Amino acid sequence: MTSQDTFNEALSNMLSKQVPGFESLIDCLQLTAGASQETYRIRYNSSSGEAKLALRRAQPGSENESSVGGISLASEAELFRLAKRHNIPSPTVIYELRAEDELGIGFIMDWLEGETLGHRINRRPEFSEIRPNLACLCGEILGRIHSIDWRAEKLDSFLETSDTQALVEKTWNQYQELNIPLPMIDYTARWLLENLPKNSRASLVHSDFRNGNLMISEKGVEAVLDWELAHIGDPIQDLGWLCVNSWRFGNRDLLVGGFGHLNELLKAYKDTTGINVTEEELTFWQVYGSFWWSVTTLGMALTWRTGEAPSLERPVIGRRSSEAQMDCVNLLIPGAFSLPETPALDKGTQLPMPAELLEGVIAFLKEDAAANLPSHSSFLAKVAANSLGIAQRELLLGPQLAEAEKSRLQPLLNEDKDLDSLRQTLSDKLRADMPLSTPLLAEHLRQTVAGQLLIDQPNYSALKQK
Repeated sequence: MTSQDTFNEALSNMLSKQVPGFESLIDCLQLTAGASQETYRIRYNSSSGEAKLALRRAQPGSENESSVGGISLASEAELFRLAKRHNIPSPTVIYELRAEDELGIGFIMDWLEGETLGHRINRRPEFSEIRPNLACLCGEILGRIHSIDWRAEKLDSFLETSDTQALVEKTWNQYQELNIPLPMIDYTARWLLENLPKNSRASLVHSDFRNGNLMISEKGVEAVLDWELAHIGDPIQDLGWLCVNSWRFGNRDLLVGGFGHLNELLKAYKDTTGINVTEEELTFWQVYGSFWWSVTTLGMALTWRTGEAPSLERPVIGRRSSEAQMDCVNLLIPGAFSLPETPALDKGTQLPMPAELLEGVIAFLKEDAAANLPSHSSFLAKVAANSLGIAQRELLLGPQLAEAEKSRLQPLLNEDKDLDSLRQTLSDKLRADMPLSTPLLAEHLRQTVAGQLLIDQPNYSALKQK
C-alpha cells in the first residue's frame, strides 16, 4: 500500500465518523503547500450526491506553525469560528483532526466556490460588475474585524500582542540575521522607526488581508482566508497591507488590491468603525508592508538554502525582495533612475554564448514542458523557466550594474574597497547613525534597487517610470 493509499484510507475512516451522509471518498487533491501547511480539496459521495470539503493541515513531520512565524492551526480554526460569529465571510470549521485520525494536525472546513488568484480577480470579465464594489466591501469587512472585542473574546490568550516599534525591530533583526547587506532595507527600517504613528490603537489584526487571500465570486467576498499571521496590534496595518503594490497585480494606479480606489476603502472603514485614517498612517503601513515582505521573501529563500523547504519556488521568491524594496523606494525616495540596455544574447565570441544556451532551455520549459505536463508540474516548469531567466539577466547585466554600484559607493562612503565590503559598510552606517538625508544616498539606493529589479523581475510595475 502506497503512502497515498494509507492517507486516503485514514481520511475515509475519519470522514465516515465525522461527516453525516458520507459514503465514499472520490479523491483528495492537494491545492497548496507551504513550508509547514497544506490545503486540500476533498470530493466524496454522500447520501445526497457528490460533495466537497476543504482540509488544512500541517505537513507531516513539520512543527504546527507557519513558516513565517504564524499561529497554530488550532488557533487559526478558532479564528475562523470567531469570524463566522461576527458576520465576517468565512468557511465553517467542521472538525479538528485528532491523533487517532492518523492524519496529522489540521481541520476540515466546508468547501466554498470562488476565485482567489489576484490577477484573475483584477482582470477576468466575470468579476467586472463586482470589482467596483470590492474596495468598499473590504473596508466594511476590515471594520468588522477590528471592532471585535478582543479582550472579551480573550484573544490575547493565544495571539501575540505587538506594538508597532516591536514589529519593525523584529523584522529588521530577522533581516540582519541573514547577514546579507541590502542597504535599502536598512534605510527603510530607519525611516519606519523615525516615523512611528502617533496614534496608538489595539485590535485584532488579520495581518495578511490582501488580494489573493480573499475568495471572490461574482456576488462579492465569499471568505477571508489565511489567518495564520493574526495578532493584536494597530488595525491600520491591515489597510496598509491591502494597498501594498505587491498585491495590486500590475494595476499600480488602483491602490486597493489593484481593483479599487482608496477613498472608497477609507470611507467604508470610517462608516463601520468611526476611525478616520490619515494619509501619514496609511503611508507608514504601506512602507512597513513592503519592508516586511522584502525581508520575508529572503527568509523563505533561506529555508530553501538550508533544506528546510526544498521547493523549486522558494529561491525564486527570494528574488522578489527587490520588488518590495523598489516599492519602498517609490514611497520614500521617489525620483528618476537610468537603466542599462540588456546586451544581445549572442554578444561574444562563442557559438553559442552561455545566455543563448539558457534561452533554449527557457523556451523549452515555457513552450513545450509547461504545455504538456499536469497542472502542478506545468506551474513548476514555468517557475524553473523564471529562475533561469533571472540567472540569464544576472549573467548579461550583473557585471555592468556591479561596476556602476561600486562607482557610486566609493564617493558616498569615501572608501576604496571591494563591492561586498562597500555594501556592508553602507548597511553598517545606516544601522548606526548615518543621516537619511546624506548627499548621494537616495540616488544611490534608487539606482541600485532599480538595477537589481531589472535582473530579478524587469516587468514589475514599480520599475515603470511615470
